[in-house]
Amino acid sequence: MTATPSTPARAGRPRQQRGEGQWAKGYFTPLNANEQTKKDDDGLNVRARIENIYAYRGFDAIDGGDLRGRFRWWGLYTQRRPGIDGGKTGILEPEDLDDKYFMLRVRIDGGRLSLAQLRAIAEVSEKYARGTADVTDRQNIQLHWVRIEDVPSIWKTLEGVGLSTAEACGDVPRVILGSPVAGISAAEVIDGTPAIEEISRRYIGNPEFSNLPRKFKTAISGLQDVVHEINDISFVGVVHPELGPGFDLWVGGGLSTNPHFAKRLNAFVPLEEVPEVWAGVCSIFRDYGYRRLRSRARLKFLVADWGAAKFREVLETEYLKRPLTDGPAPEPAPTYERDHIGVHVQKDGNHYVGFAPRVGRVDGATLAKIADLAEAAGSDRVRTTTEQKLLILDVAEERVEELVSALEALDLQVRPSVFRRSTMACTGIEFCKLAIVETKKSASNLIDELERRLPGFDQPLTINVNGCPNSCARIQVADIGLKGQLVLDENGEQVEGYQVHLGGHLGAQVKKEAESTDPADVEDGAFGRKVRGLKVTAAALPDYVERLARRFQEQRTEDETFAQWTARASEADLS
Repeated sequence: MTATPSTPARAGRPRQQRGEGQWAKGYFTPLNANEQTKKDDDGLNVRARIENIYAYRGFDAIDGGDLRGRFRWWGLYTQRRPGIDGGKTGILEPEDLDDKYFMLRVRIDGGRLSLAQLRAIAEVSEKYARGTADVTDRQNIQLHWVRIEDVPSIWKTLEGVGLSTAEACGDVPRVILGSPVAGISAAEVIDGTPAIEEISRRYIGNPEFSNLPRKFKTAISGLQDVVHEINDISFVGVVHPELGPGFDLWVGGGLSTNPHFAKRLNAFVPLEEVPEVWAGVCSIFRDYGYRRLRSRARLKFLVADWGAAKFREVLETEYLKRPLTDGPAPEPAPTYERDHIGVHVQKDGNHYVGFAPRVGRVDGATLAKIADLAEAAGSDRVRTTTEQKLLILDVAEERVEELVSALEALDLQVRPSVFRRSTMACTGIEFCKLAIVETKKSASNLIDELERRLPGFDQPLTINVNGCPNSCARIQVADIGLKGQLVLDENGEQVEGYQVHLGGHLGAQVKKEAESTDPADVEDGAFGRKVRGLKVTAAALPDYVERLARRFQEQRTEDETFAQWTARASEADLS
């Protein structure tokens, strides 16, 4: 029998790479419903319809593309309809989840508020939002229970004092984070306020950047106090050995279900060049960002695929048309001093007073009282922080203690416990259509229980509570990060609970065995560790955190942080 020679494998043609919807590569055809909505009409244009049609005809007249899409360009989200439990979050259609009221986000770039602006927000809260007001970890203030009929009047009040809701949400440049102590801190490398103001003036509300693949988050600070590691673009204060103070450029940070730390481009940016460089990076995102899948439509995925070197090259050659200057990295900065809580001396000899609302929740009446207390103390400036806290600036030394006493009488703690200081929570199921569990009340109750059970606990410990996987409360970079989900209790019943992340942190921490703060001897930020199968019910949360905190106290070595302890602790000790 003659052997039949084997047929060689047929050489396959190279697989054609699927387009990612990148405009720079010619993919202008919308590849999903969100992209089609944006192509149909710029989200900025919806304001005219709100003012001229919807405010008169009411909620039922609102077009679906406007309601669940373009309204965000002006800071409006529909609230979750009351009575819908977390098990239905991912099952019901949007129209079944929508309430006929809105969350309205007030944009506060740099966290900067005058007393007139704070009073305007308080007035809107009391008059149109049932007294609600939440300070967010993006330095905004969010209001709830807003009716579409009242939105034009709200805008008139806010804009009358220089505030806006423009691009507070949507696929646009969101609020620009800035140091709440910009211009007054003696430790500040450089004041980034002029850059924040110029970016806002040139680009916010500009159609050039009103159709990005998804949201674009910015942080600018001469201190490391605005979570620069997890923003799309950050400018971090540094001193160039020849050029003096300026900024180090970082790109591609973000959390949610696929967390990425931002990458340094090793580029030094002088203050006056920050707006131009910002526009270049934002343009790269607009033109090269992935638009096919919403789940990959963030700058972090493009930066991860390209790498820092290619990203810098494209920025220089295609957008800036000039090279950037190489620059130094920021000095290691402490993790736990970003909230500015307490009484601190300004470089002009006055003081600023930082205080902690309960997980960012205040109300309109309280905001008005804060404005009155600030005025009585001789101040006209209040600031919000990225830790859901507030500051009053420019307080003379002789007025500090009176102000502190008055704030604490309002339960706004200037000298809070560790647990009040370092616990924050997202909006949760009370108002958010994405949430699975309640957050604000659970976190507030947790604070009370821990203060009662562990009155002497004095080690830094961040506890971040999130109602869903999207990490609005930054669960992956907290000592104890709690991601809301439904879990089974001891009776096998499905109840509200949390997946636990342990040992996350931002900034640098000195290694346990090191004796210096040389960059070689410090650990960069880390995402929290997930212990296999570790979930906790909402009811059992105080018991779990107490148990964990006591074990940390018992087992920690000298100067060991909670994050360092969790990295070496056994799973049994963390359960």
